[in-house]
Amino acid sequence: MANFKGHALPGTFFLLFGLWWSIKYPFRQIRRKRERQHGDRDRQMQTVLLNRIDLIEGALKIFFSFVGIMAEQFVPDGPHAHLYYQDGWVKLMNWQHSTMYLFFGISGIADVLSMTSRHVPVGLDRLSLSMALFVEGFLFYFHVHNRPPLDQHIHSLLLVAVFGGSASTLLEVFKRDNTVLELFRCSLAILQGTWFYQIGFVLFPLSGSPWNLEKHDNMMFITMCFCWHYAVAVLIVGICYCGVFWSSKWCDGRQIRDMEMGLRKCPALDSSSQKALLQESDEE
Repeated sequence: MANFKGHALPGTFFLLFGLWWSIKYPFRQIRRKRERQHGDRDRQMQTVLLNRIDLIEGALKIFFSFVGIMAEQFVPDGPHAHLYYQDGWVKLMNWQHSTMYLFFGISGIADVLSMTSRHVPVGLDRLSLSMALFVEGFLFYFHVHNRPPLDQHIHSLLLVAVFGGSASTLLEVFKRDNTVLELFRCSLAILQGTWFYQIGFVLFPLSGSPWNLEKHDNMMFITMCFCWHYAVAVLIVGICYCGVFWSSKWCDGRQIRDMEMGLRKCPALDSSSQKALLQESDEE
């Protein structure tokens, strides 16, 4: 959709997934550390829980992709599933956006298959996501030819986040469960989300005078603004990481305190048994 809503819709999807990943991956890192400390205890239960979360995430990715395709095709001024009519193509910009959503839907299907079938190769979910991001960047690269300079420039900056996310996700295929790569992808997803909104505000302002799409100063400001967006994205990822870490520490401390209070209230345990249990709780 060549309007503000058409840019806000994918921006919202990327922003939500970026925020969710910023919480999920630090949580997984903490769980992996606990598994290394305590061996196989509770590992199976945690694995099942995380697999269910990934399954829900894949289903949501499919749902959001379907919503995006329907929104692009069946808005009042959309192509309504007509690609060619009489003597010309019909709403190719909407068709490009629909193609982008299609590949993210394929990525969601790969996520679901990876969680439900043991015959799916390891890393297919990351590879399909990398492919979807690459297709998004490939489409947008040929999306703005013969358009005003600022329009081309603001979309070219988006390609930095898109192709960067595609490359980092491809590395995750070969270097699985690398927290740095995962958090880097989180920051680029948030950057994509906020930058889609920025493109909408620049090209289709909700109020005030429209931007001068030919002025070089505006291009300089937009370039600087892109750096600010990424700084905010990194800050959000850092806040989420710290929030998950300190929440986990607080829950662990509360569990230990509850265990100690229970031991004090239980007269049937001798002092040596209490000491052994307290030492085990300290190790946890």
